[in-house]
Amino acid sequence: MLTTATTAMTATAPPLTSPGAHTGWLQQLATCQEGEDICQQVFDWTHNQTAADAADIAIGKPLAIIALVALALLIRWVLFKLVNRVVKRAEAGVLPDRLSDRFASANATRRVQRAKTMGDLLKSVLTGILIAVFGTMILDQVGVNIAPIIASAGIVGIALGFGAQSLVKDFLSGVFMIFEDQYGVGDVINLGEASGTVEAVSLRVTRLRDVNGTVWYVPNGEILRVGNMSQNWSRAVVDVTVGYREDLGKVITTLRDAAHDLWEDEDFKGIIIEEPEVTGVETLGPESVSVRVMVKTEPMEQWKVARELRSRIKARFDHEGISIPVTQRVQWQDEAHAGT
Repeated sequence: MLTTATTAMTATAPPLTSPGAHTGWLQQLATCQEGEDICQQVFDWTHNQTAADAADIAIGKPLAIIALVALALLIRWVLFKLVNRVVKRAEAGVLPDRLSDRFASANATRRVQRAKTMGDLLKSVLTGILIAVFGTMILDQVGVNIAPIIASAGIVGIALGFGAQSLVKDFLSGVFMIFEDQYGVGDVINLGEASGTVEAVSLRVTRLRDVNGTVWYVPNGEILRVGNMSQNWSRAVVDVTVGYREDLGKVITTLRDAAHDLWEDEDFKGIIIEEPEVTGVETLGPESVSVRVMVKTEPMEQWKVARELRSRIKARFDHEGISIPVTQRVQWQDEAHAGT
């Protein structure tokens, strides 16, 4: 091995007039570090270490930096393409829109805005990561010692991992929640202990107000399940109780007629999506029989439709002589103590 290395250096070395010149040339050759191909090439041509160092600084370093920048831009372009594809899928939504034109347009507009917002956020995060990684590599090419930088980044990562676990959990939950369009501002949702109308949604916390006016702030990472009562479409469910003495056939026919009249009402043409359905007897209670009516409505309109349907059912029952049972109480009296 030593013989081969000596032969290679002899082939590129200048004519030597003394042993001191040979030693000086070896020292000059050693200054071109591993990987500095331009430095070594220029030194082979000129046998001048100063020219080799100058060529490495003027040509080698800029070329390395340009290559790193080009690689970073290529990776950024590929990642942005993937983000745009995900954003387009998010704009299409998880569930199809089976709404009227007014509600479908509003729902699609909100979904597009939220998807673009998340797309811009992801692009900013990816750009920051690429700048940090390739910026460190460029500093290494310039000659800056990056060991302290990497060590500092590791310490910061460990600190964030232990000290900000809940914050990271909230952030990631908020990202997936927005991408999947689980709920948005104006929706009525049930989060378990808190339910109401959503007033604001961020990546960390969701703010909603219940029917009593109480404002709830719920961290996104603490949300285990979400019940959305106003997404795409809603349903008004009305259970009507009648006495055991009533004719159930007549009751069901009366309910079906009342619901059909509501379906044909011009004031509810754009609110009720499908013709109401009377499912029949639901429960047999100790004092009454329960019959269910279901009406499919536009989002946020189920309560209005249910109130109107109950009012019409009450009027129809009064007209048909169908009574809604009332709670009855039976009292027993001991005859032995009647006089007392």
